[in-house]
Order: sequence, then structure tokens, then C-alpha cells
Amino acid sequence: MIDHTTLITYVLIVLGFVFIPGPATLLTMARAASSGTKVGIATGAGIAAGDLVHTAMAIVGLSAIIATSAFLFSIVKYAGAGFLIYLGIRAMLEKAPSGISARTSAITAVQAFRQAIATEVLNPKTALFFLAFLPQFVRPNNGPVMLQLAILGIIFVLLGLVSTVVFAVGAGRLGNLLRHHPAIVRWQGKVVGAVYCAVGVRLALQER
Repeated sequence: MIDHTTLITYVLIVLGFVFIPGPATLLTMARAASSGTKVGIATGAGIAAGDLVHTAMAIVGLSAIIATSAFLFSIVKYAGAGFLIYLGIRAMLEKAPSGISARTSAITAVQAFRQAIATEVLNPKTALFFLAFLPQFVRPNNGPVMLQLAILGIIFVLLGLVSTVVFAVGAGRLGNLLRHHPAIVRWQGKVVGAVYCAVGVRLALQER
């Protein structure tokens, strides 16, 4: 079973990821603002479902690597660290997204759910993120690797779903806030980027 220190650290980092507005949050808010809270929640649920698919793929792939070779697992972890740092630098340098202010046509909750699943599943960055992020919290002495990865992935998905529901419910007020205060959107990218870089450095320095 995952030790308490690792689990608490993981949850705190994930909370930082999911409650700082990113592309998934902005999409959810845009849907909720244009088509209602129900559609926004359906969008968040679709994103969570897509993340479950990525979690399952990461569990199968990473478990095989860890079981086969400690050396290969080290390579994956260092590659993951580099990828997270790359994402962090990109996030800090990118211009503020305009997704929240864009007008979107009204759709049903079912349509929004299906579109969100397809969008998330077909996003290669999400797949790479799971492959890079989950391994650093796996400890060989904490039990079966596959079980650890499953627990970590499910926690990530559940916290992400909670955050998108919260943002969907408050999409009206938050949408106006972001539209009238673009500096908030600009700074969220820098904060997200700093978190990515910090996690990447931690991964690179961590011993197996």
C-alpha cells in the first residue's frame, strides 16, 4: 500500500494541477457558460473518462517496464522528468489562452460528454503526461506496482472531476473574472509551469 507521506505529497501536487485553470478547465467553463451548468459538468465527466483511458494505458505500459527492467524504468523516469520540465517551460512562455472568451454553440450534455472523451483520449500530451507523472510516486516496497499506479491514476481522475464540476458550477462568475482580468490567465500559465518544472526536477533527483 502507498505510504502516507507519498500519498499526501501526490494529492497536494495533483490539487495544484487540477485547481489551476488549464485547457480542460477552460473548455469546461466555456461549455458551461454557453450551454449551461449541466453541459459543463458533462464536459468535465467526459474529460475524466478520457483520463481513465490514459490511466489504464499507462498502468499496462509502465507495469510491464518496471517488471522487466529497473534500468528501463530509470530511463522512463528521466525522460519523464525532462518532459515535465519541457511542459513547464512551455506553459510559462505561452501566451494566455483565449478559450474561455470564445463563443461556443449550444450542445446537449450527451454531445458534450462524447466530444470531451474524444478530445481527451486523442490528446497525445495527456498520454505522455500520465507516463511521465505517475512513475515518480511508485515505490517498489509499497506493494504491487500495478495497484499503486491504479490508485494514483484514479485519485488524479477523481480530483480532476471534482475541480471541473466546481468550475462548471461557478462558470458564470469565473468566466467574467477571467475575461475582465486577463492578467489572471497569464499568471496561471506561469504558476502551472513552475509546478511542472518543480515536479520534473524532483523526479530527476529522486533515487529509486
